Amino acid sequence: MASETTRPQAETRTIIVDGQRLRVAIRKGDGTRTPLVLMNGIGVNFEVLQPFVDALDPAIEVMRFDVPGTGGSPAPLIPYRFSAHAGLVTKMLEQLGSQQVDVLGVSWGGALAQQFAFQYPERCRRLILVSTGTGALMVPGRPSVLAKIATPRRYEDPAHMAQIAGEIYGGKVRTQPEFAHEFARTARLGSRLGYFYQMLGAVGWTSILWLHKLQQPTLILHGDDDPLVPLVNAKIIHRLIPHSELYIFHDGHLGIGTSAQELAQGRYQASVRDVARPAGRPRYSARRAYRGWESTDLPGEAGTLVQV
Repeated sequence: MASETTRPQAETRTIIVDGQRLRVAIRKGDGTRTPLVLMNGIGVNFEVLQPFVDALDPAIEVMRFDVPGTGGSPAPLIPYRFSAHAGLVTKMLEQLGSQQVDVLGVSWGGALAQQFAFQYPERCRRLILVSTGTGALMVPGRPSVLAKIATPRRYEDPAHMAQIAGEIYGGKVRTQPEFAHEFARTARLGSRLGYFYQMLGAVGWTSILWLHKLQQPTLILHGDDDPLVPLVNAKIIHRLIPHSELYIFHDGHLGIGTSAQELAQGRYQASVRDVARPAGRPRYSARRAYRGWESTDLPGEAGTLVQV
């Protein structure tokens, strides 16, 4: 990983897309790799993804944006459905000069990433889904956990965040409270209205009826201790997406940040190598993706690459 002094810095600016103001951050790469677009979880600004961005190969261009109603992007006049969000992302990419991208979505952003890949397949070369599910038709977390995320209070009250983080996010946050404090320090709620708009826009949405139609090579990353989105949801997604692989890591819902080194430098980089096959090689498939992949490919404490 690049040192703090040599690590490429992102340019942050505000653009207008279809009348909607969007705050975006672009970390330039070397132009040889497909750009990566990151789609965040509900209610938070793109800065919370910084540990993962820092752990990525500096050659990769990385684009992040605050969803309308979060961070520095004001709430829209009416809630966006996921299809409208996907259209907005497409127009954002056109404005930024990117035709085809890899897309990584976390939690709520994972639902948006699924919608984008389905709605605009020519735009999405590869799909990475982290700690996410299939929407209305999924296995939910415990009611006591879901009740705690019904409002954005955890983003407004750092002490409350520290108190409930282990219960709702699981993984390393349970035993290492400094992760919860860092997340609370970095996360900035755009507005309560924006938070509720995100929730309303997701009501009734599900991908379970069309995931089998996705043709993009798909990497599914999921923690083995995720109270919000139980692991079984990742296994369901893996079953439904034809060209997919599932990697289970030892962490929780915030693993994209708390296990950034493992996920970015290990599993993500390995999936990049697998997709970048020479011409004439067989198409990417879930079965082929497992051959020759050992846990020793990963730095530090490895997770589990599984076929279910």
